Amino acid sequence: MFTLQPLSILTDDSGKRLATIEHDPARQLLAIRWFGNLTGEQVIYVARCTMQLTAATPYILLLNDKTQATGDWSDALEWLEYEWLPQVLNGGLHAIAYIFTPDMHNQLASYQFIDRLKPYLRIEAFEDAAAALEWMEQASAAPKINLV
Repeated sequence: MFTLQPLSILTDDSGKRLATIEHDPARQLLAIRWFGNLTGEQVIYVARCTMQLTAATPYILLLNDKTQATGDWSDALEWLEYEWLPQVLNGGLHAIAYIFTPDMHNQLASYQFIDRLKPYLRIEAFEDAAAALEWMEQASAAPKINLV
């Protein structure tokens, strides 16, 4: 099983928590838990901070937990696909477990995100962390998706 250690807590301009970032360096897992009503700008901010934080500690697995987040952040999708994705793939990422929020607006952006990333890496949607972590155990042993 994974043993998560705190890495960082990111806040917005007013000091409200946006995301907590934890990792299991031995298993190369990064876990991001999102909070609040997210905008595309905030998603990009957290993604950039995460890339800086993990530059020295690469990860192959990402647990993306949006159960405590709401909002429509779909204006970040282009940036995530064309800026973030190539960088994390080069860093070794090959699987994402995505835990959905009950918020429908956030789910729409999440489904679009998953559809855009499916050709490049293993990505699955879950409703709870236990199922996501179980899948991550299997995904950690699975081969990377080979791109032509």
